[in-house]
Amino acid sequence: MFESLSDRLQQTFAKLARRGRLSERDVDAALREVRLALLEADVNFRVVRDFVARVRERTVGAELSRSLAPGQQVAKIVYEELIATLGQPAPLSLSGPTPHSLMLVGLQGSGKTTTAAKLALHLRKRGLRPLLVAADTRRPAAIQQLVVLGKQLDIPVHTQDVQASPVQICAQAREEARKAAQSPLVVDTAGRLHIDGELMDELGRLKVQLKPTEVLLVADAMTGQDAVRVAEEFHARVGLTGLVLTKMDGDARGGAAISMRSVTGVPIKFLGVGEKLDALEAFQPERLASRISGMGDILGLIERTEEVFAEEEARRLEEKLRTASFDLEDFREQLVGMRRMGPLDQILEMVPGLSQLARQMPVQVSEAQLTRVEAIINSMTSEERRDPRILNASRKRRIARGSGTSIQDVNQLLNQFRQMQRLIKLFSSGDRMGLGANILSMFR
Repeated sequence: MFESLSDRLQQTFAKLARRGRLSERDVDAALREVRLALLEADVNFRVVRDFVARVRERTVGAELSRSLAPGQQVAKIVYEELIATLGQPAPLSLSGPTPHSLMLVGLQGSGKTTTAAKLALHLRKRGLRPLLVAADTRRPAAIQQLVVLGKQLDIPVHTQDVQASPVQICAQAREEARKAAQSPLVVDTAGRLHIDGELMDELGRLKVQLKPTEVLLVADAMTGQDAVRVAEEFHARVGLTGLVLTKMDGDARGGAAISMRSVTGVPIKFLGVGEKLDALEAFQPERLASRISGMGDILGLIERTEEVFAEEEARRLEEKLRTASFDLEDFREQLVGMRRMGPLDQILEMVPGLSQLARQMPVQVSEAQLTRVEAIINSMTSEERRDPRILNASRKRRIARGSGTSIQDVNQLLNQFRQMQRLIKLFSSGDRMGLGANILSMFR
């Protein structure tokens, strides 16, 4: 998401950087590009108007004239105003008597049921004991889906017959949670159109019954301006306390993410960034603004790495890299770790300066490719993994037979490993352009 917007902003910043000192005309020309980029990204026109006005006020004032690098200063101002537009993060409210309740609302198909499971997992990681509540009686498949997700995560799910009303279900769920000392309840409600008066009234009755500490609108970020209108209507009818934007890993223009806080005044609390059940991120405006403006998300990359690699393992790897003793066994371990971190193009987008490289990747590295690499390395002896230079033709034939691959596949892996070793040297030396070129060549 935001690929086109990020590219346009980076091109604009690059033009300004080449001009040195900037006149007011230069600033206006750049801001026209920024305005068009935001509108094309489906950002609400009122948000664009106010955003550009704030940036212009700062760039034509004393703040820019004192700068020795005005092009960089404009980029910094745009970044700061993006943060202001996205709004500050707001943690979940879990105060007051237990059990607390978190009510998820939204249109059908926005991803509420999966988001409920993701949110329950997020809460359990914080040391809480959540209870999932299947209150979507209009879609029996949603109840079964939540039960399946609950079993996958080992999180209890409260269900009742579909003949029971959502209000009755929630009342009994609260009693069950109270007896079992479970909190909070994560309530998956039925999807409904914001113009459906009867269903919106039902949400109102549910809110009275639950007295939720949070009413979270789950909105599909790929729906653009419609998501903003939906959020406005739900907020007016039910009273939202937060937004959860799903499908932020998609290829839509993403303007809803920039617009929704500014238009509704409701804070964004979480972002759904993938299909896996752990792909839910607490909203951090600085990190999202960094990615939109092409500055990467190095904090997000660090967090993903820490989740996958133990501290002791990271220290061991650092020592191997420093002493140039990185071998094929380590290569295999890193590939397995990368698979757990997510698609390679998403990882590259988090690295400052490599977001455009990520979009040049010809084909996303598939699970089958990585499985084949692991099979080849597993067919080697410990000695061969430590020193692949000893691999002659007969050894390669044995490895190919043992892994169910071809000698060509084995040779390709060895070439990739040699390129990986070069990448390590380039990364250590800070040669970012050389690093990017080598990463691309590995997957062509």
